[in-house]
Amino acid sequence: MAEIHELRSRFAAALSRMYGREVPAYTTLVDVTEQVNADYLKANPDSAERFGSISRVTAERHGAIRVGTPAEMHDVAVLFAGFGMYPVGFYDLREATPPVPVVSTAFRPIDPDELARNPFRVFTSMLTTGDRRFFEPDLQQRLESFLTRRRLFPDVLLSLARRAADDGGLDEQQAQRFVQLATSVFELSGEPVDRSWYRELEQVSAVAADIGGVSSTHVNHLTPRVLDIDELYARMSARGITMIDRIQGPPRWSGPAVLLRQTSFRALAEARSFVESDGSISDGELRVRFGEVEARGIALTPSGRALYDELMEADPSNSKGLWEKSFPTSEDELEKRGMAYFTYHDGVREPIVYEDFLPKSAAGIFRSNLDAGGTGTSDAGDAADSGGEAGTTYDIRALADAIDREVHDPYELYRRQQEQSGANPS
Repeated sequence: MAEIHELRSRFAAALSRMYGREVPAYTTLVDVTEQVNADYLKANPDSAERFGSISRVTAERHGAIRVGTPAEMHDVAVLFAGFGMYPVGFYDLREATPPVPVVSTAFRPIDPDELARNPFRVFTSMLTTGDRRFFEPDLQQRLESFLTRRRLFPDVLLSLARRAADDGGLDEQQAQRFVQLATSVFELSGEPVDRSWYRELEQVSAVAADIGGVSSTHVNHLTPRVLDIDELYARMSARGITMIDRIQGPPRWSGPAVLLRQTSFRALAEARSFVESDGSISDGELRVRFGEVEARGIALTPSGRALYDELMEADPSNSKGLWEKSFPTSEDELEKRGMAYFTYHDGVREPIVYEDFLPKSAAGIFRSNLDAGGTGTSDAGDAADSGGEAGTTYDIRALADAIDREVHDPYELYRRQQEQSGANPS
């Protein structure tokens, strides 16, 4: 039997191979990431594995997908449960600047041992079709009608997912079929896109067009993990690959790495076929997929996160000067002030790695890529500022009801991991 963690590892690897074929620059990103990690490990042998073994970091990926309806989100939850991945956190990107008409959660392992085996995560966004700040009633009706006519996840795939979740794995033949079907769901479709429909949605949001303007879903990005994201950014730029304007998240500074830093190369123009209003087929291109990379640090407690948010609000440019003056400059101080999570084994303190996401960083990367030229450069700002009523409620309880399962609180997961490791020896 292939146990769930093995299924998850195979799925992450299969998606990575598929995405590399579809987006060759992603393969370059992975290659450069591995080179940076090897160099960093060689230069810093005593600290490079502070936030996870090099084998874990090398294999680590997170993906991002987008769906259109609560029913599709429910199917996603069923699918990912078959890989031992559960919804953690609620992210409302409508509150970002600029706003994006989606709410999101991250499907990932929640047990520390499972995270150590393979921490594959998929940041999954759902379109908020009932939000009047973005979608007028007529457009909402037509959009929801379009979405309900499509079926993203075949019954045989969901059946295998349920079996894997119930039995803790699958036999080898079923395992191969499960991974193959799950991977194929997220391949970029070659089906022609209705140009006028896509453009109408794009006037509201490029993300809305990417979700509701096509009859399938796809991986929007896959993200390797790097130990030195500033060096990665420099090396990618030196290879002539256009990166977004900056690294999102905390600044590079002299203190401990915390939370999550992310950057990406610009969304690439990809050839697509379009159906014109007269029924003819023409060639064109869309820019919706990009290559992201991340560096992870210590998970912060609510008080640590509050200070982080305060500093980022005061200085969105990530100036390290403000951090040097205002944020704890060592793990000792973070621990003393109760601002970060740690485990304690045999008298040794280890930081708990942040496994989740930062909505402002995610929105910043969305925005930076949408500004890269081509389609979708006016992502919903005017609509969200129109003062219209919110319409349908989209909150964590509504999401939990839609997927028929608990959406886990990341702080509670980190707190439980810390408590189960034992008391602070000091």
